[in-house]
Amino acid sequence: MGRRHRLVGIVGLAARRVLGRLRTTSSKQVLLSVLGVALAVTLMTTVSGIALGLGAENAIQSDGVDYWVVPEASTASSVAVSVGGPQLGETHSITERLSTDERIDYATPVQTQLLTVSTANESTSEYVLAAGIIPPADPTSVVGVSTSALTPGDPHYANGTYDGPRTGEIVLNSAAAELLGVSEGDDVTATVGSSRATFTVVDVHDGDLSSGVGPVPVALVHLSELQTMTGSTQGDLADQLLVSTNSPGVKSDIEALYPRTTVVTQTGLSVRGASTSSLPLAMAAISLVVAVLVGVLFVATMMGLEVTADRKNLAVLAAMGYSTGSRTLLVVSETVLVATVGGVVGVVFGIGGISLTNAITQELLGVRVALFDPILVAYSVGVAALIGLVSSVYPAWLTWRTPTLEAMSRD
Repeated sequence: MGRRHRLVGIVGLAARRVLGRLRTTSSKQVLLSVLGVALAVTLMTTVSGIALGLGAENAIQSDGVDYWVVPEASTASSVAVSVGGPQLGETHSITERLSTDERIDYATPVQTQLLTVSTANESTSEYVLAAGIIPPADPTSVVGVSTSALTPGDPHYANGTYDGPRTGEIVLNSAAAELLGVSEGDDVTATVGSSRATFTVVDVHDGDLSSGVGPVPVALVHLSELQTMTGSTQGDLADQLLVSTNSPGVKSDIEALYPRTTVVTQTGLSVRGASTSSLPLAMAAISLVVAVLVGVLFVATMMGLEVTADRKNLAVLAAMGYSTGSRTLLVVSETVLVATVGGVVGVVFGIGGISLTNAITQELLGVRVALFDPILVAYSVGVAALIGLVSSVYPAWLTWRTPTLEAMSRD
């Protein structure tokens, strides 16, 4: 019990000494220590909020809400391109039902398939990622390729009979056209398994879908024509369903329409893909390391100077019966308290940094990339206390090595 009372007394004395210094202008070292930790924690809290936003499933929000509907077994990273995975059924009828909703601009199934595409004389044969869609009346873009050159609708589907006229239309992106050496008006032959079909290039779209290692050759065709080639007519299968709308309330209706599916925002696809990587974790880890290093350098230096300037008072405490261990604990407590105060200030400014980041990205990009969670408060203050604890090693060493008589003899 005596040891506990002594510990409480020392911590209380440390708090009073820190408050006394903050009320005067005689010691700028304490204020600089608080400022150093506050800046470090502000940066860490802001970056951690961004990392938390990137890692969260729906952290990225946009005023224009486009939804991808994918099978429940699909992962976030497979939303943009999914070949050979679980598929959705009855996609034409579901799309027709969605299109009658006045809140929805357009809806289209998307089936993706790797095709072997050859030129008319078969001198060149390359793999191309084909996306089968139902082109809307108002042109849009799917997998980075415009649908403007495709005939709206899906005439070959013919109410599920698949005996309507083929359009034979295909739109290539510039990477696919360059790879095959073809241009608008040329014929190409697409092959998947034992199925072959001839298409006419109706447009070459400038712009490419990047995989991170280079542009991906991509083609757009009508859904039913790709379904016929891939044997997906039975069940009217597709990999995904794209819904374009400005009404967030549509999401619940889509989820009810396809119970065993996952509905995610199109604007969050790349971010959700990133969440499966180490990017958010790396950001958080780097911000933690930088905060600790900057904070420790500030606090250790400033509190070391403070201990040097306060040697006489520490010597008086020694003369009053405070042991070397008690005086060392006093300095450690002061350092941790100063760092913690800086941490609290940093959390407040860090929350402001998250809000400012969201305001800027909302204005420039139409999305909010940072997310605040109350756990950030405890995390940031805890890191500040850790900074104080690590920083206290240097001032504690100075206290331990200061001879009492020498310090008291100084003017």
